[in-house]
Amino acid sequence: MRLPPVLNLMILPVLNVLGLVIMGFSVAMLIPTLLAVWRQDGAGPGFIVGFLTTLLSGLVIWFCTKSFKRELIPRDGFLLVTLAWVSLAFFSTIPLYMTIPNIAFSHAFFEAVSGITTSCATVLSGLDSLPYSVNFWRCFLSWLGGVGILVMAVAVLPLLGIGGAQIFRAESTGPLKEGRLTPRIADTAKAIFNIYFALSEACAVGSHFAGMDWHDAIRHTFTTVSLGGFSSHDAGFAYWDTRAVDYVCITFLIIGGINFSIHFAAWKSLNLRTYFKDTEGVAWMLTALCASLVAIVFLLVWNSYDNVEDTIYYALTNTIFVISTSGFSNTNYGEWPLIVQILILLISCFATCAGSTGGGIKMIRMIAMVKQGVLEFRRLVHPQLVIPLKIGNKVISSQVVFAVIGFFMLYILLAGFGTMMFLFTGLDGLTAFSTSLAMLNNLGPALGSLGPANTFGALSDFQLYFCTFLMIVGRLEMFTVLVLFTVGFWKS
Repeated sequence: MRLPPVLNLMILPVLNVLGLVIMGFSVAMLIPTLLAVWRQDGAGPGFIVGFLTTLLSGLVIWFCTKSFKRELIPRDGFLLVTLAWVSLAFFSTIPLYMTIPNIAFSHAFFEAVSGITTSCATVLSGLDSLPYSVNFWRCFLSWLGGVGILVMAVAVLPLLGIGGAQIFRAESTGPLKEGRLTPRIADTAKAIFNIYFALSEACAVGSHFAGMDWHDAIRHTFTTVSLGGFSSHDAGFAYWDTRAVDYVCITFLIIGGINFSIHFAAWKSLNLRTYFKDTEGVAWMLTALCASLVAIVFLLVWNSYDNVEDTIYYALTNTIFVISTSGFSNTNYGEWPLIVQILILLISCFATCAGSTGGGIKMIRMIAMVKQGVLEFRRLVHPQLVIPLKIGNKVISSQVVFAVIGFFMLYILLAGFGTMMFLFTGLDGLTAFSTSLAMLNNLGPALGSLGPANTFGALSDFQLYFCTFLMIVGRLEMFTVLVLFTVGFWKS
């Protein structure tokens, strides 16, 4: 039987690579499997089934499509990346579904998607009583998702010609000007992983000496450097009596919000001034500082806490938790003045850098939009003025500006569509709006009835599946997923 051309030419070659990705991912399940056996926490069978199902599924997909193997072209990347995130989330669900008592599939799938997209919104309560290996797997998923999105952002997206990657190439200097850290993509991915792993080691050691035991230090490292936000305790960072763990966490959240290519450049040059030469990185750090100061002032004016020290501590830590899109908390900031809640939620839409593990629009796009807006005002006053858009000392082409504007428009449309859908399904206005943004930004906790003191477990199956859609679309830069729904994509 002759296969349809679109299947033969486009889908099957991508599935051949996807099979290898799934097989590789199955190896990651061996770690919680061994932990479950070692700790005898009762979750071993679920992880063994998950491992075997994932491995055999990947093997079957690869074997059945190996005759269609070919060199992938940039267009294939859109399909491969989307299928990889969805399929890996599905296979990640298996051990959660089999080991957590009385959990519905929709809840388990939401938890898995939330982890692998580094959103880390949770439907679970009673985290302290979960099997050790299950808590480890949830956090480990966030770490894997973080390194996956870094490799995609630096090694894959430049090949696909997506707007954010084009800006990255235009704004970078020196060895980064072509969007790669090294001549070969495999070496680029390895360099990013090495930086990511080194930061993880430093975060784990710092968290341990700040007051966590090694088990919690490792699990929270997974969700800190990935800007995830899962915790192994219901109380989050309020679980620990010492505030040093919070300060270690926000330090690495700030580091994680910087473009990892800049980390690499700083490491290669052994020069910290590299960070201050990066327009986007400086903007991220200044935004974090200013947002924290504003939150401190508002909380002082409203007398939200008993003394100045507590006010500074809670305002600083939770502001960084939110705007970095990690979603951690050490207090119920849902009780803060509404203006502060909305402010930090809106800042989370753009604060972190491209090439980081953060979600949202990304700072570089916001810089481009602000600069373009300033230029338009100047042209209104001086119509004959011809001034190119520049970021740092690099001129940004009009094609990139149009791509950024398109991204903004799509983001606004999706945020509005998400808000309307949540309103239609019964959520109140604040909760619907904040949930739409939180899912698109991969932030996790929203505001209102889905704030930091609550879980997403009360949502209906439809609401949970819609949340997973927004999380995946937001994590993969929107165009990557939505282009698959266009007729033109499938034309040869």
